Amino acid sequence: MRQFDVPEPDYDRYTNRQLVAIPLVILLLAVLVVGANVLLIGAPAPLGIEFTGGTELTVDTSASSGEVQSAFDSQPESIQSVEGEDDRYIVTFGPDAGSASELQQQAEGSLEPSQGDDLIQGVNSFDATFAENTQQLALLGVVFAFIGMSVIAFALFRVFVPSVAIVISAFSDIMIPLAVMGLIGFELTLGTVAALLMLIGYSVDSDILLNNHVLRRGTGGDFYDDVYQAMKTGVTMTLTSLAAMATMAVVAFFFGIDLLVTIGAILVIGLIADLMNTYMMNVTLLRWYRFEGVKR
Repeated sequence: MRQFDVPEPDYDRYTNRQLVAIPLVILLLAVLVVGANVLLIGAPAPLGIEFTGGTELTVDTSASSGEVQSAFDSQPESIQSVEGEDDRYIVTFGPDAGSASELQQQAEGSLEPSQGDDLIQGVNSFDATFAENTQQLALLGVVFAFIGMSVIAFALFRVFVPSVAIVISAFSDIMIPLAVMGLIGFELTLGTVAALLMLIGYSVDSDILLNNHVLRRGTGGDFYDDVYQAMKTGVTMTLTSLAAMATMAVVAFFFGIDLLVTIGAILVIGLIADLMNTYMMNVTLLRWYRFEGVKR
């Protein structure tokens, strides 16, 4: 029986600069996209109705989307058909379009319900001042969560390079999904902010696991053996979470649950970014710290 010999991998084939360049360049591109969005629209990604204020009507009508648009005195910001629901539209208005009751009256006066059902199936209205306060609270929540994560990282390891590697990785895990949201057009809502907060937790989990194996629980001998032991657990956890979020997004798509589709997509993007940041950028910084940064 023929025997195959697996060659020993050459871990030093690529330098630290070559390995860390890839995640850093992607992070830089993400920061540029987010920064451009902030300059153009005043936010890192399009804001949802919870953060801008306005009214959202869910209507069941046999009319076309063009007829739905012309039924109102004010121009709707968007008209979306509901996946899997015939003749159902979600019509979104800005804060200056009028009150929810006025918009309901305009709809009922111009549109016919489909198959004799009620025309208005749901109304969501957000006051502009309340929405602005909600936006500020959500921003503070993300900032405080990130600051708290950074403090915990430095408190656990008390060494600059391993600690800052965790912080940079978590920052990149947030910025990359934000940039993709801005490019695709996913809106920032309370649900998507919750997804970003979850990504901070996922990032800290995998990075602390890696740093703990290399700096504390490892054999103290071969660096790559310690990294491999951490990867066996960390990669399994991340891939399991990634598969779960992808499944949630696909199922939600077929059931027409747009919010869960968006949350699932953001988490999938963030978890893929986390694999890159943890096992390319963080490992590379730890390798530099072990072999070059520590003076023996």
